[in-house]
Amino acid sequence: MAPKTQKALEVHALKQPLVLVNDRTVLEPGSGQVRIQVTVAGINPHDNKSRDIGLFIGDKLPAVLTNDVVGRVEKLGPDVSKFNVGDRVVSQADWTEGSPSNGLQEYAVLEAQFVSKIPDKISDDGAATLPTNALPALVAFYGPKGFQLPAPWTNPDLKNESIFIIGGGSNCGRFAVQLAALGGLGTIVVLGGDETELKSYGATEVLDRTGSPEEVAARIYKVFPNGVKYVFDAINPPATQYVGINALTESGGKYARLLPLGPPSPEHIKRTDYELVNVFGSSHAVPDVSREFWARLPEYLESGKTRPTEYTTIEGLDVDAVNKVLDDYRAGNKVTKTHVHIS
Repeated sequence: MAPKTQKALEVHALKQPLVLVNDRTVLEPGSGQVRIQVTVAGINPHDNKSRDIGLFIGDKLPAVLTNDVVGRVEKLGPDVSKFNVGDRVVSQADWTEGSPSNGLQEYAVLEAQFVSKIPDKISDDGAATLPTNALPALVAFYGPKGFQLPAPWTNPDLKNESIFIIGGGSNCGRFAVQLAALGGLGTIVVLGGDETELKSYGATEVLDRTGSPEEVAARIYKVFPNGVKYVFDAINPPATQYVGINALTESGGKYARLLPLGPPSPEHIKRTDYELVNVFGSSHAVPDVSREFWARLPEYLESGKTRPTEYTTIEGLDVDAVNKVLDDYRAGNKVTKTHVHIS
């Protein structure tokens, strides 16, 4: 039985370090929910923005961060039957509702429709690499406001379709390759990242991202002389998004980008007839396609069609260590995806 209160790391004021507390209330699971004892909370770059500028949490303080959540089912809501107490599970916390489902606390209440059992072959840490970094590509490729490709579970024939993924060295880019391969796209070209690793995920070609913009553009043009219909950009800010936009076909192409911070800089853009797809990689915002994915995730992990990426760990709710990771994201330092071991 869970205690009435728990330890947690909370945001008490924006632009201030997280605070360790010992008296955060443990909530009861409601209809369609499960409560877990959290084992791993995965930190991502947006968590720094939540702490510093209130991204996703606004003025709902005190707030708990992290949306990649792994743990063991401790209690079921009154109408939940597909899980058992003790199951190891992974989920994406609700970005909009915030703290009840977030990871930097000992117990979290999750929406069961976006929870998956973890196969025995996958560690808690391995599972925690997935939610926030895989969902953007899922939403962009197969969501109703994205590329609108038929989802992998509909057995589509996409062998004649091509996609260009920018940012193969990022975790989001790595999962984008996996999600494109899962859907059966015939040509998956990636800019940046380790060629051997990305080809093991399903990439058909990996391009060097180094050099001048003109040199990079020449490499892209060599592969796509007539342009490509679908571009997924996992890394570029508005000032450099022209790299992907200019890779599109001259008519009807779609360019997907993450968490838009403003319109793409018009300088250097050569395309005029294209669709800009702004991607918010939230299971809760795109429930239909996400629900189907979470239902099938154990199978994908078991078969190796979806594979964890790299991570490093922090032991316990170490407030100084967690704040250091968030500070490094803010400073633009290179950060390996970091998981906090909570129990």
